[in-house]
Amino acid sequence: MAWTADDIPDQTGRVVVVTGANGGLGLETARQLARHGALVIMAARNLEKARTAEQDILSGTPAASLEVRSLDLASLDSVRQFAGAVTADHPVIDILVNNAGVMAPPRRETADGFELQFGTNHLGHFVLTGLLMPALLRSKAGRVVTVTSTGRHVGGRLNVDDPHYKSDYQPWTSYGQSKMANLHFGVELNRRLQAAGTTVESLVSHPGFSNTDLQAQSVEATGGGVSQRFFHVAVGWFGMTPARGALPQLRAATDPTAKGGELYTPRWANRGSPVRRPILARSRKPEDMQALWELSERETGIPFDVEGLVKGAD
Repeated sequence: MAWTADDIPDQTGRVVVVTGANGGLGLETARQLARHGALVIMAARNLEKARTAEQDILSGTPAASLEVRSLDLASLDSVRQFAGAVTADHPVIDILVNNAGVMAPPRRETADGFELQFGTNHLGHFVLTGLLMPALLRSKAGRVVTVTSTGRHVGGRLNVDDPHYKSDYQPWTSYGQSKMANLHFGVELNRRLQAAGTTVESLVSHPGFSNTDLQAQSVEATGGGVSQRFFHVAVGWFGMTPARGALPQLRAATDPTAKGGELYTPRWANRGSPVRRPILARSRKPEDMQALWELSERETGIPFDVEGLVKGAD
């Protein structure tokens, strides 16, 4: 039988962080986890939209336990402040869903000088995960779910010499590389967690062709480029609802049979119920994942020593 949100186990007593929870997939992920009893920390850059999203969830689940917190993944200072405040209030975090992202804007830079897509979609989540890892290690069954996209296939190999595209910026190539970085990060994180002997697991998901506000934001950001307008119209005709698009990441986050290092996607690549899919060999080369990890530490200036964090938690 197809896996649905009704298959989510009871989450009572668990603490969950969802990035980009103010709309689209993040909102639906927060909604379902709250409906099943979790305390959900709704991390979002736009607090006004996040408050509206919070009321939307409460209208259907009045007893939902929610916290709206400010997080701008395009600012490492914001990431640090968010992580420090959350872990001070919640020493144990059970699930982190790295969901937020931007798609195919004109070239812009984050507050730290990173290209916006690579900086937001990957580097911000890389640092956030590292800072929240001590709290995740205190969970009896911690999970990190990082959301990638089928767009990862258009990016090619990571340009380690110019990851921020200071020359020859192509919006979709950069988007694809940031989404491949999400996949590589999720898989490599799980390998390091396993090697360190912890029960925390890292999984990856992608939502398929889902009709969220990401396409509309892309059109607005570009002033309506041809490819962005095409996808915005196409997803309105053929895309899944955000509620269905969120199912792969919900399954990765909560299914007791899911295992670290796995990828969850719609059954028919971009549509259908959430299922586990193999990761193609060309998408999990150890040397590519190692190069990404080293580059991420170098660019952010923040070491993410999984083994050290695990030993420190003992």
